[in-house]
Amino acid sequence: MTEADKVFAGAIPALYERLMVPLIFEPYAIDLAERVARLKPLDVLEIAAGTGVVTRALAPKLDIEAQLVATDLNQPMLDVAQSKMGDDERVVWQQADAMALPLDDESFDVVLCQFGVMFFPDRVKAYREARRVLKPGGRFLFNVWDRVEANELAHAAVEALQARFPENPPSFMRRVPHGYADPARIRTDLEAAGFHDITHETLEKANGPMSAYDAATAFCQGTPVRNEIEERDASALSAVTEAVAEALTKRFGSGMIERRLRAHIVEAVW
Repeated sequence: MTEADKVFAGAIPALYERLMVPLIFEPYAIDLAERVARLKPLDVLEIAAGTGVVTRALAPKLDIEAQLVATDLNQPMLDVAQSKMGDDERVVWQQADAMALPLDDESFDVVLCQFGVMFFPDRVKAYREARRVLKPGGRFLFNVWDRVEANELAHAAVEALQARFPENPPSFMRRVPHGYADPARIRTDLEAAGFHDITHETLEKANGPMSAYDAATAFCQGTPVRNEIEERDASALSAVTEAVAEALTKRFGSGMIERRLRAHIVEAVW
């Protein structure tokens, strides 16, 4: 993990929301929101809310008396989230670091996190923070991507980037989003943080249909891969995006692409 891996700023938040969210995040956001809603919580904390795809899916399902505190390390992501969400007095937006949550002990019935725990520098420490703010008996729900090889579009994009930069390929996708894919390791970390009754489900879905060029733009420009490309060649972002789009077209055809996604869904009790 590098500092650049955690930076979602500049042009990234808007592209992330416009392209990455419908491409790969929305199907799992709907699933996670439904799982949380079934618990009927009144006090909910969302960590790593990003541009708010889970927040938007969950808020309408919560009780009118419920409150949802949506946090993210990157204020620019929350700015986009708040602009997309509109007014809902039950939702509080707050910049926060998952490693040191500025929240009181035993405050929440549920803590949830969509595809964010992979970014935590010390996951056991972050899980202890989640446990600290949970009420006794509260639940922690999150999802993580399976190996990059099990996610067809991401894998194809990674291979295309490797071909474009054979000596020093961008490694963000493999290292971070797909770098915490072992359920046994996740269970060990949660147990070390004091959680129990840990359950795990591997869930396959399909990405939202998208053109090769838009999918390439999503991966190359709407994530910290953009930072890696610009570190290697500040003028190459457009050309690299085109090369990845060509590779996706060659592999999946010229129409709208719809391929397999695979992630792990985890729930634990404090």
